[in-house]
Amino acid sequence: MATPSHWLQGARPRTLPAALAPVIAGTGVAAYDGHAVWWKALLALVVSLALQVAVNYANDYSDGIRGTDDARVGPLRLVGSGLASPAAVKRAAFLAFGVAGAAGLVLAATTAWWLVVVGLLCVLAAWYYTGGSKPYGYLGLGEVMVFVFFGLVAVVGTTYVQTETWGDHSWAAIVAGVGVGSLACAILVANNLRDIPTDTVAGKVTLAVRLGDRRTRTFFATLVLLAAGALVGVAVLTTPWALLGLTFLALALPACRIVLGGAVGPGLIPVLQQTGLAELLWALGCGIGLAGA
Repeated sequence: MATPSHWLQGARPRTLPAALAPVIAGTGVAAYDGHAVWWKALLALVVSLALQVAVNYANDYSDGIRGTDDARVGPLRLVGSGLASPAAVKRAAFLAFGVAGAAGLVLAATTAWWLVVVGLLCVLAAWYYTGGSKPYGYLGLGEVMVFVFFGLVAVVGTTYVQTETWGDHSWAAIVAGVGVGSLACAILVANNLRDIPTDTVAGKVTLAVRLGDRRTRTFFATLVLLAAGALVGVAVLTTPWALLGLTFLALALPACRIVLGGAVGPGLIPVLQQTGLAELLWALGCGIGLAGA
């Protein structure tokens, strides 16, 4: 039987910086625009965190029933390890989706009802990453969807629910979304790089499987460079104080050294944490710089 500690591990708390980052960055843009609404930012944070937990449990369930996690190297998987039944993990995913949906409905009711459609698309993207008969995560499209939903949509959406307009700094929100989305993708790339051997056997054709080991490592470093470039873009569009986010390189560069150095299997696990924290530093530095300008 899974203990509370096992359920916490199954929620994969090391991925949660990827949920915090877009809300922080988007709120920073809203604050720079003079329209930060903190209770809406908190609701957006609830939505983002709940969706991240939901997608983690949903992946655990879907990969588990397919047998993809039977020989997994990395964080605990509840279904694959046999600690929890598939039905229980599926219920946990739906509960997290419910929390995200409730907070999202409040935001939609106080901002614009068309945001309900955006929320539904986010839920569908989260579930069908590894769920359904033809999951897009098995077709090499996972990074694209992470970039769109945990980058562009999350950052721009957080800014919009607070400003309620496509204002002068909408481009800053979009460029910030590119930076956050690039690092969110880098987390997934590192994860899939580690899993190339087991995913290949299981028939899970991720982008890493398609690219191969060497090009996947280059792609990871490219995403880090893109995130740095996006930060410069935000600074050009707003204030040089946004460049405080360059502190993310203190963690991102060591992660690049590990990846480019040829680490495999368990040797890549620290990269996931380093990249997640680097994304959080990117957002904190950028957001604080924007809010304080």
